[in-house]
Amino acid sequence: MSRDGNCVIWGTAATYSDPDGRDGTEVNSNRAGGKYFAFGSATKQMEGLDQEKKILLTDHLVGQRRLGVSCPEISTTTLDQLDAARKLSPASRADNLLLALNAMSARLGDVIKFYAIDNKKAPENIERLLAHTSSASNSEVITLAEYCDERGWITHKKLERSNANGNDVHELMLRPPGYSRLEEMQGTNTQSSQGFVAMWFARPMDDIFLKGIKPAIEGCGYQAMRIDKKEHIEKIDDQIIAEIRRSRFLVADFTSDADKPRGGVYYEAGFAEGLGIPVIRTCREDSLDYVHFDTRQFNHIPWKDAVDLKEKLTTRISAVIGDGPNERR
Repeated sequence: MSRDGNCVIWGTAATYSDPDGRDGTEVNSNRAGGKYFAFGSATKQMEGLDQEKKILLTDHLVGQRRLGVSCPEISTTTLDQLDAARKLSPASRADNLLLALNAMSARLGDVIKFYAIDNKKAPENIERLLAHTSSASNSEVITLAEYCDERGWITHKKLERSNANGNDVHELMLRPPGYSRLEEMQGTNTQSSQGFVAMWFARPMDDIFLKGIKPAIEGCGYQAMRIDKKEHIEKIDDQIIAEIRRSRFLVADFTSDADKPRGGVYYEAGFAEGLGIPVIRTCREDSLDYVHFDTRQFNHIPWKDAVDLKEKLTTRISAVIGDGPNERR
C-alpha cells in the first residue's frame, strides 16, 4: 500500500510504501532518481545534510540502480561514507544525461521537455534529470544539455516563453551520435567505485595484495574487491560473477608456479572482457614465461615486489581508467 509523502533527502513530492515491518521507509522519489529504502537511524541523520551531500547521496543511489540494485538502502554507514565521495566531472555528468534521456525515451526520436524555471505542474522530467546529472538547479541541466548538443549527441531546443507562465521550455532529443556514445559506454560500469582483483591465493601473495594491489587501487579512488579463498579451475561461482559485474575494472595477476597456472584468474579475466569491463594484467617478472601462450599478446605489467607493483599499477589505473569517485588514499 503506497501513500503520498516527501522525499527524505530532498523534501520533494514522493510516495511511501509499506516497509514490511522493517525499521525505515521505502520511498519512490523522482528527485532521488527512483526507489530507495532509508533506515530509521539514517532518516534522522539526513536532516542535517547540506546540498552537496544530498547530491553525492543521490549519485550513490543512481549508481546502485544502474548496477542492478532496484531499491538501494541508505544506512548511517552509507551517510558516513559520503565524506570520502567526490563530485563527478562535467564529462561524466554529460554522459549521465545521455543515459537518463535514453531511459526516459520510449522510442527513438522522443522529445523530453522541461522548464527553465521550476514548474510545479510538470516536475517529473526535470526532477529525474536533476537526479541523474548530479545537478542542484535547472540551469546546470541546461549547461550539460548545451555540452551534449555541441558534440552532436543531442538536439537541444529552447522555446522562449512558450507557456502561459512566460517560462522558457527546453526540448532534448537523442541523436544518432548520442546513441553511438551510449554504445561506447555500454559494458563499462562508469558509476562503480569497485576494482575487482583476480589472483593466486597463496601466503607469499598476501603482501603483494595488501602492500601492492590494494593501495594502488585505493590510491586511485576505488575500492579493492578480492573474494578470499575462492580458488577455482573452470566454474566461476555466483558471488564472483556478481562482484565482477559490479566492478569498474579488473586487475588480474597471473603470477603462478611453473607447472600450476591459475586457471581461475584466466576465466575471471575472460569473463570481465566479455562484459566489456577493462582488464589490467600484472605478473611477477620471474613468472612471465609461465603465462599461457594464448594470452601472451596482451600487455602485462611486470613487477619485482609489492612496492614496484604499487607504483606501476597506480600509473596504469590512472592512465587507462581515470580517477575513481572515492577520496584518494
